Amino acid sequence: MFVAFRLKMGQYWPGQSILHRMDPRAKAACALAIMVSVFFVHSVPQLAFAWAVALALVALSRIPVGKVLESVLPVVAMLVILAVCNLLLVRTGSTLVRLGPLTITSGGVWAAVLYSLRLVAAVMAAALLLLTTTPTQLTDAFDAGLAPLSRLGLPGHELAMVFSLMLRFIPTLADEASAILDAQTSRGGALAEGSVVRRVKAVVPVLVALLASSLRHANGLSRALDARCYEGGATRSHWHPLHMEVHDWLALAVTVVYVVVLILLG
Repeated sequence: MFVAFRLKMGQYWPGQSILHRMDPRAKAACALAIMVSVFFVHSVPQLAFAWAVALALVALSRIPVGKVLESVLPVVAMLVILAVCNLLLVRTGSTLVRLGPLTITSGGVWAAVLYSLRLVAAVMAAALLLLTTTPTQLTDAFDAGLAPLSRLGLPGHELAMVFSLMLRFIPTLADEASAILDAQTSRGGALAEGSVVRRVKAVVPVLVALLASSLRHANGLSRALDARCYEGGATRSHWHPLHMEVHDWLALAVTVVYVVVLILLG
Protein backbone atom coordinates (compact mmCIF):
# COMPACT_ATOMS: atom_id res chain seq x y z
CA MET A 1 0.00 0.00 0.00
CA PHE A 2 1.37 3.38 -0.99
CA VAL A 3 1.71 5.80 1.89
CA ALA A 4 2.47 9.47 1.27
CA PHE A 5 3.77 11.61 4.07
CA ARG A 6 2.29 15.08 4.17
CA LEU A 7 4.99 17.71 4.32
CA LYS A 8 4.29 19.81 7.39
CA MET A 9 7.35 22.02 7.37
CA GLY A 10 6.43 25.63 6.75
CA GLN A 11 3.20 25.68 8.75
CA TYR A 12 3.09 28.14 11.63
CA TRP A 13 2.12 26.77 15.06
CA PRO A 14 0.57 29.50 17.26
CA GLY A 15 2.02 29.88 20.72
CA GLN A 16 3.34 32.27 23.37
CA SER A 17 6.76 30.76 24.01
CA ILE A 18 9.93 32.79 24.14
CA LEU A 19 10.79 31.59 20.63
CA HIS A 20 7.45 32.84 19.33
CA ARG A 21 8.05 36.27 20.89
CA MET A 22 11.56 36.71 19.50
CA ASP A 23 12.29 39.26 16.80
CA PRO A 24 12.20 37.35 13.48
CA ARG A 25 15.54 38.85 12.44
CA ALA A 26 17.29 37.57 15.54
CA LYS A 27 15.47 34.25 15.29
CA ALA A 28 16.48 33.75 11.66
CA ALA A 29 20.10 34.66 12.43
CA CYS A 30 20.24 32.21 15.34
CA ALA A 31 18.62 29.42 13.30
CA LEU A 32 21.01 29.99 10.40
CA ALA A 33 24.02 29.91 12.74
CA ILE A 34 22.83 26.65 14.32
CA MET A 35 22.12 25.02 10.94
CA VAL A 36 25.54 25.95 9.59
CA SER A 37 27.39 25.01 12.78
CA VAL A 38 26.09 21.42 12.88
CA PHE A 39 27.96 20.66 9.66
CA PHE A 40 31.23 21.27 11.51
CA VAL A 41 30.44 18.55 14.05
CA HIS A 42 33.00 15.74 13.86
CA SER A 43 33.22 14.25 17.37
CA VAL A 44 30.93 12.60 19.90
CA PRO A 45 31.07 15.52 22.40
CA GLN A 46 30.18 17.98 19.63
CA LEU A 47 27.30 15.80 18.45
CA ALA A 48 25.96 15.36 22.00
CA PHE A 49 26.19 19.10 22.68
CA ALA A 50 24.46 20.02 19.41
CA TRP A 51 21.62 17.61 20.11
CA ALA A 52 21.28 18.84 23.70
CA VAL A 53 20.84 22.38 22.39
CA ALA A 54 18.37 21.21 19.72
CA LEU A 55 16.24 19.38 22.30
CA ALA A 56 16.40 22.39 24.64
CA LEU A 57 15.07 24.60 21.83
CA VAL A 58 12.20 22.16 21.23
CA ALA A 59 11.34 22.37 24.93
CA LEU A 60 11.51 26.19 24.88
CA SER A 61 9.20 26.37 21.87
CA ARG A 62 6.42 24.53 23.75
CA ILE A 63 5.45 22.82 20.51
CA PRO A 64 4.34 19.18 20.70
CA VAL A 65 7.21 16.83 19.95
CA GLY A 66 5.08 15.00 17.39
CA LYS A 67 4.60 18.20 15.45
CA VAL A 68 8.36 18.75 15.29
CA LEU A 69 8.94 15.13 14.24
CA GLU A 70 6.53 15.60 11.34
CA SER A 71 9.01 18.09 9.92
CA VAL A 72 11.77 15.47 10.01
CA LEU A 73 9.75 12.72 8.29
CA PRO A 74 10.18 14.08 4.73
CA VAL A 75 13.97 13.68 5.00
CA VAL A 76 13.84 10.13 6.36
CA ALA A 77 14.34 8.59 2.90
CA MET A 78 17.30 10.90 2.27
CA LEU A 79 18.77 9.95 5.63
CA VAL A 80 18.42 6.23 4.92
CA ILE A 81 20.11 6.57 1.52
CA LEU A 82 22.87 8.73 3.01
CA ALA A 83 23.45 6.28 5.87
CA VAL A 84 23.59 3.25 3.55
CA CYS A 85 26.03 4.98 1.18
CA ASN A 86 28.33 5.94 4.04
CA LEU A 87 28.03 2.50 5.58
CA LEU A 88 29.08 0.71 2.38
CA LEU A 89 31.46 3.18 0.77
CA VAL A 90 33.54 4.45 3.69
CA ARG A 91 36.42 2.00 4.28
CA THR A 92 38.33 3.73 7.09
CA GLY A 93 38.83 2.14 10.50
CA SER A 94 38.72 -1.51 11.43
CA THR A 95 36.66 -4.06 9.52
CA LEU A 96 33.50 -5.13 11.35
CA VAL A 97 31.65 -7.22 8.76
CA ARG A 98 32.78 -8.65 5.42
CA LEU A 99 30.21 -10.25 3.10
CA GLY A 100 31.82 -10.88 -0.25
CA PRO A 101 32.44 -7.53 -1.95
CA LEU A 102 30.61 -5.65 0.83
CA THR A 103 32.70 -4.45 3.73
CA ILE A 104 31.44 -2.56 6.76
CA THR A 105 34.05 -0.74 8.80
CA SER A 106 33.97 1.23 12.03
CA GLY A 107 34.56 4.40 10.02
CA GLY A 108 31.54 3.63 7.84
CA VAL A 109 29.30 3.09 10.87
CA TRP A 110 30.47 6.36 12.42
CA ALA A 111 29.95 8.27 9.16
CA ALA A 112 26.44 6.82 8.77
CA VAL A 113 25.48 7.88 12.29
CA LEU A 114 27.26 11.23 12.24
CA TYR A 115 25.95 12.63 8.97
CA SER A 116 22.40 11.43 9.60
CA LEU A 117 22.17 12.95 13.08
CA ARG A 118 23.78 16.19 11.90
CA LEU A 119 21.19 16.56 9.15
CA VAL A 120 18.33 15.87 11.57
CA ALA A 121 19.61 18.57 13.93
CA ALA A 122 19.80 21.08 11.07
CA VAL A 123 16.28 20.20 9.91
CA MET A 124 14.96 20.60 13.46
CA ALA A 125 16.46 24.10 13.69
CA ALA A 126 14.83 25.08 10.39
CA ALA A 127 11.53 23.51 11.46
CA LEU A 128 11.47 25.45 14.72
CA LEU A 129 12.09 28.69 12.83
CA LEU A 130 9.12 28.03 10.55
CA LEU A 131 6.86 26.69 13.30
CA THR A 132 7.39 29.73 15.55
CA THR A 133 7.40 32.48 12.89
CA THR A 134 4.50 33.65 10.75
CA PRO A 135 5.00 34.10 6.97
CA THR A 136 4.66 37.87 7.41
CA GLN A 137 7.39 37.92 10.05
CA LEU A 138 9.63 35.80 7.85
CA THR A 139 9.10 38.22 4.98
CA ASP A 140 10.07 41.15 7.22
CA ALA A 141 13.15 39.28 8.45
CA PHE A 142 14.27 38.39 4.93
CA ASP A 143 13.56 41.95 3.78
CA ALA A 144 15.69 43.38 6.60
CA GLY A 145 18.48 40.88 5.98
CA LEU A 146 18.60 41.59 2.24
CA ALA A 147 18.20 45.37 2.60
CA PRO A 148 21.94 46.00 1.95
CA LEU A 149 21.48 44.48 -1.52
CA SER A 150 18.84 47.09 -2.32
CA ARG A 151 21.31 49.86 -1.49
CA LEU A 152 23.67 48.33 -4.06
CA GLY A 153 20.99 48.39 -6.74
CA LEU A 154 20.13 44.70 -6.45
CA PRO A 155 16.55 43.39 -5.99
CA GLY A 156 16.82 42.69 -2.26
CA HIS A 157 13.11 43.17 -1.53
CA GLU A 158 12.09 41.02 -4.49
CA LEU A 159 14.36 38.20 -3.33
CA ALA A 160 12.87 38.40 0.16
CA MET A 161 9.39 38.20 -1.34
CA VAL A 162 10.35 35.14 -3.40
CA PHE A 163 11.78 33.37 -0.32
CA SER A 164 8.68 34.09 1.75
CA LEU A 165 6.32 32.94 -1.01
CA MET A 166 8.36 29.76 -1.45
CA LEU A 167 7.98 28.94 2.24
CA ARG A 168 4.31 29.90 2.16
CA PHE A 169 3.47 27.49 -0.66
CA ILE A 170 5.47 24.48 0.55
CA PRO A 171 2.59 23.08 2.67
CA THR A 172 0.03 24.01 0.00
CA LEU A 173 1.84 22.12 -2.74
CA ALA A 174 2.49 19.21 -0.38
CA ASP A 175 -1.23 18.89 0.35
CA GLU A 176 -2.03 19.04 -3.36
CA ALA A 177 0.59 16.38 -4.09
CA SER A 178 -1.03 14.13 -1.50
CA ALA A 179 -4.48 14.76 -3.00
CA ILE A 180 -3.20 13.98 -6.50
CA LEU A 181 -1.60 10.75 -5.27
CA ASP A 182 -4.85 9.72 -3.60
CA ALA A 183 -6.77 10.47 -6.81
CA GLN A 184 -4.34 8.45 -8.91
CA THR A 185 -4.52 5.55 -6.48
CA SER A 186 -8.35 5.58 -6.52
CA ARG A 187 -8.23 5.42 -10.34
CA GLY A 188 -6.06 2.32 -10.23
CA GLY A 189 -2.70 3.97 -10.65
CA ALA A 190 -0.03 1.40 -9.78
CA LEU A 191 2.10 3.71 -7.64
CA ALA A 192 3.34 0.94 -5.36
CA GLU A 193 3.00 -2.11 -7.56
CA GLY A 194 5.07 -3.67 -10.29
CA SER A 195 8.68 -3.13 -11.24
CA VAL A 196 10.74 -0.05 -10.51
CA VAL A 197 10.36 1.17 -14.11
CA ARG A 198 6.57 0.85 -13.88
CA ARG A 199 6.49 2.79 -10.62
CA VAL A 200 8.60 5.57 -12.09
CA LYS A 201 6.29 5.80 -15.10
CA ALA A 202 3.27 5.95 -12.76
CA VAL A 203 4.77 8.99 -10.99
CA VAL A 204 5.06 11.00 -14.24
CA PRO A 205 1.31 11.91 -14.40
CA VAL A 206 1.51 13.01 -10.75
CA LEU A 207 4.41 15.34 -11.51
CA VAL A 208 2.62 16.77 -14.55
CA ALA A 209 -0.53 17.46 -12.52
CA LEU A 210 1.53 19.02 -9.71
CA LEU A 211 3.38 21.25 -12.19
CA ALA A 212 0.08 22.40 -13.69
CA SER A 213 -1.23 23.16 -10.20
CA SER A 214 1.93 25.13 -9.37
CA LEU A 215 1.59 27.21 -12.53
CA ARG A 216 -2.06 27.89 -11.69
CA HIS A 217 -1.09 29.11 -8.22
CA ALA A 218 1.66 31.30 -9.68
CA ASN A 219 -0.76 32.83 -12.19
CA GLY A 220 -3.34 33.50 -9.48
CA LEU A 221 -0.72 35.07 -7.25
CA SER A 222 0.53 37.36 -10.01
CA ARG A 223 -3.03 38.50 -10.71
CA ALA A 224 -3.58 39.19 -7.01
CA LEU A 225 -0.37 41.26 -6.82
CA ASP A 226 -1.35 43.23 -9.94
CA ALA A 227 -4.84 43.88 -8.56
CA ARG A 228 -3.30 45.33 -5.41
CA CYS A 229 -0.89 47.52 -7.44
CA TYR A 230 2.13 45.82 -5.93
CA GLU A 231 5.47 47.33 -6.91
CA GLY A 232 8.65 45.64 -5.75
CA GLY A 233 10.87 48.68 -5.49
CA ALA A 234 8.34 50.92 -3.77
CA THR A 235 9.15 52.19 -0.29
CA ARG A 236 6.54 50.98 2.19
CA SER A 237 5.95 51.14 5.92
CA HIS A 238 5.13 48.25 8.27
CA TRP A 239 2.04 47.82 10.40
CA HIS A 240 4.16 46.13 13.09
CA PRO A 241 7.69 47.62 12.97
CA LEU A 242 10.43 45.29 14.15
CA HIS A 243 12.18 46.13 17.42
CA MET A 244 15.04 44.21 18.99
CA GLU A 245 14.39 43.58 22.69
CA VAL A 246 16.77 42.53 25.45
CA HIS A 247 15.92 38.85 25.08
CA ASP A 248 16.68 39.05 21.34
CA TRP A 249 20.19 40.35 21.96
CA LEU A 250 20.60 37.75 24.69
CA ALA A 251 19.60 35.00 22.24
CA LEU A 252 22.20 36.22 19.75
CA ALA A 253 24.86 36.23 22.49
CA VAL A 254 23.90 32.71 23.59
CA THR A 255 24.13 31.54 19.97
CA VAL A 256 27.64 32.96 19.68
CA VAL A 257 28.61 31.17 22.90
CA TYR A 258 27.10 27.94 21.52
CA VAL A 259 29.18 28.17 18.34
CA VAL A 260 32.36 28.90 20.32
CA VAL A 261 31.78 25.97 22.68
CA LEU A 262 31.03 23.70 19.71
CA ILE A 263 34.33 24.66 18.12
CA LEU A 264 36.25 24.16 21.38
CA LEU A 265 34.74 20.69 21.82
CA GLY A 266 36.17 19.76 18.46
